Amino acid sequence: MGRTLVIGDIHGALKALQQVFSKAKITQEDTLIFLGDYVDGWSDSAALISFLITLKKTHNCIFIRGNHDELCYEWLTKTTYNLDWIKHGGQATMDSYAKLSSEEINTHLQFYQELVNYYVDDSNRLFLHAGFTNLHGPDREYFSKLFYWDRTLWETALAIDPNLKKSDMLYPQRLRLFNEIYIGHTPVTRINKTTPVNATCVWNIDTGAAFKGPLTILDVHTKEFWQSEPAYKLYPNESGRN
Repeated sequence: MGRTLVIGDIHGALKALQQVFSKAKITQEDTLIFLGDYVDGWSDSAALISFLITLKKTHNCIFIRGNHDELCYEWLTKTTYNLDWIKHGGQATMDSYAKLSSEEINTHLQFYQELVNYYVDDSNRLFLHAGFTNLHGPDREYFSKLFYWDRTLWETALAIDPNLKKSDMLYPQRLRLFNEIYIGHTPVTRINKTTPVNATCVWNIDTGAAFKGPLTILDVHTKEFWQSEPAYKLYPNESGRN
């Protein structure tokens, strides 16, 4: 029986993904859940999307939408962008797409269109890029962009007194809904960590590959995890999002 593996924010670091795939000994029996932010940062953003499209043909993959993926898609389809996107890795993505044919770009557009905002497995585990705010759950969320922009879910999880029980009236309703929640979006390097961080039922798998951290794959059943070298060491002549 294969494993269920969750992969954190990649940000164009194809070399890091290939390295951590090798360390985790990925097989076709494994289910691979990617938490989004495939692009913006290192120079392999377009090449990474091509790699994932090929991977999807041979492996059971679930690709979740990240905010950077949405920004890239908007640029590709509307040829417009905001300056903040450029500052936060968008320029490297634009440069990487200059190497692709129109046919390849059309294949990528289909990939972006098929990304999902969240996924719930049979064990009541929620996987999404950032968070949600509706107290009844993500299926009742009014603003879909929150799935890949929200930071309050992670901030709430970090702020909870670990002695507070789910049965306590003060326990946040959002965190009662699922057995576990897996997110990326907010690098754990912000709290001086470089390995997955668990707060209440939330697991943050973004270990800062866009900056100075490694890329992480985690087994949701055993909590064993594998990491690449810090991505910046694999791209020594680049700055990423640093």
